[in-house]
Amino acid sequence: MTFHSWGFVFAGMVTAILLLNIIQWITYRTRIYGLYTLYMLAWLLRVQTFDNGVFPQLHLFIRATASMIAFYIYFDFGDAFLNIRQRLPALYKLFPIARAVIILYVLIQLIICFVLPQWHPQWYEAAFSLIRALLAIGGFYAVYQLLKLKDVVARYFLAGTLFMQIGSLISQGLTFGHPADDISGPFWTISLVYLQVGLILELICFSLGMNYGQRQLAVRHALVEQEFTRAREQHHREQLEAELSLQRLEQEKALMRIQALQGQVNPHFLFNSLNVLDTLIEEDPDRARVFLEEMSTVYRYLLRANEQPLTDLATELSFIQSYYHLLRTRHGHGIQLMTTISERYQTYQLPPLTLQLLVENAVKHNSALPDHPLFIDISTDEKGRLLVSNTIQRKTSRVVSNGVGLSNILSKYQMLGQPAPVIQEADGKFWVVLPLIQPSAIERA
Repeated sequence: MTFHSWGFVFAGMVTAILLLNIIQWITYRTRIYGLYTLYMLAWLLRVQTFDNGVFPQLHLFIRATASMIAFYIYFDFGDAFLNIRQRLPALYKLFPIARAVIILYVLIQLIICFVLPQWHPQWYEAAFSLIRALLAIGGFYAVYQLLKLKDVVARYFLAGTLFMQIGSLISQGLTFGHPADDISGPFWTISLVYLQVGLILELICFSLGMNYGQRQLAVRHALVEQEFTRAREQHHREQLEAELSLQRLEQEKALMRIQALQGQVNPHFLFNSLNVLDTLIEEDPDRARVFLEEMSTVYRYLLRANEQPLTDLATELSFIQSYYHLLRTRHGHGIQLMTTISERYQTYQLPPLTLQLLVENAVKHNSALPDHPLFIDISTDEKGRLLVSNTIQRKTSRVVSNGVGLSNILSKYQMLGQPAPVIQEADGKFWVVLPLIQPSAIERA
């Protein structure tokens, strides 16, 4: 294989690596890929430039300085590759000195090639040999320092640097007694070939190390993201559990308060009923016995009602009829109860014992005499409300009231999150308008 044939192979391999790196640069947009691209371009300029006799001084300047520019970029590239600033501070401290030497060398070659009136090949070669020797020494010191790093990425970088050092030394050795620009003969006798081989092996190691590092970084990012997602889901789950616990606590609290309010009714009703029974025992023992049986039936309902915060209207109306019969035992025709309930509202709901409290409240504050009866009316309207009214005929004697009845009803509706009942007096009647609760609304709640 001739050197020209080898040149095509070399150019193809370097171009492929360069294009792959450019794609990664565009994909990741990180500084290291930009430095790597500049590093490869500087070396391509060195190993692919030949003297064509048109601009000999320019050729000589590029030959002497292109590789130095590549080494200048190498310092920043190595730091970005391995974080040498933090991991190898002793090596990093030499980078500014090496950069200054390279800049000085480039200026000297610029003067030799373009400023001096006469060409001085001995000065040119002396400066070139000196800088290569200094960089060779610095390169082996860098290899020594890189041996301290034990990770895989550092090993790739170390191997690439060694390949480049060995290729450069072999190339320099072959230039003694053989012109560097002489490309005649088999390609393995050409000094530049070994520099190119070292460069290819270096670029392959660097590319593998960068790909490995990128994969490791992607894995770390994925693990961090996974951990973050897991923590976020855990936080969300704990938040939901806390909200559910708070809701259960609020529900239990509301239920306990409702049960406490219902508990206020039973002693209140029992106290009044016992007073009635005490009176009937003296006046009419037979009626007292009937009253006691009906009172037992009513009280059983009161005990069951304490087990639930709501009951349907049909059940409450059935109970109020029993309660009405209980009242009739004492008051006879002095109380008249009328109910006008639409069938469509029979399944609607309300707090248990609501009607009992209102009827009891009406009897407590108004006189109920056979010749002047107390009329109590329970009906529904087209808006789905329950209307409870009684005629106003207040007792002449002072009635002691502790306000349990109406305040109990208002509190229950408030805790159930329902509109408050409306209480008013109009046209000689006392009115209480109660919102009925649809069963579907309770299921949604």
